[in-house]
Amino acid sequence: MKHVVGATLIAASLLAAPTVNARQKLTGEEQLAKLLDGRVAGDPVSCIQLSQSQDTQVIDKTALVYRVGRTLYVNRPTNADRLGSDDILVTKLYSSQLCRLDTVQLHSRSTPSMWSGFVGLQDFVPYTKPKAASAK
Repeated sequence: MKHVVGATLIAASLLAAPTVNARQKLTGEEQLAKLLDGRVAGDPVSCIQLSQSQDTQVIDKTALVYRVGRTLYVNRPTNADRLGSDDILVTKLYSSQLCRLDTVQLHSRSTPSMWSGFVGLQDFVPYTKPKAASAK
């Protein structure tokens, strides 16, 4: 009897696992909103200094996010539907800046020698945390 109860509990937990994982998977827009929570958008810029970027994050089918200091620069490129969080980004630079209209090749991690598409960069929107109001 103990084996039947144990097997039933194991089976129930295995069946419930995909449901839990499905609920935890956020859309690209939801991932981006979570990342930008508490930040304020600034005026778009056409270029950023790539050498100052500490991190680049791919948001599924939505955007590329470049971290420069405390600022997050969000780029919603053309062909954003090709973006996957597991993509390897290959960028050919023609100057020290990454600019609007530059292209980024996307490579799959499973076959990095073959590119799986590209995106065309648009303006970069800076997001910063607002300065705390000074106490009076």
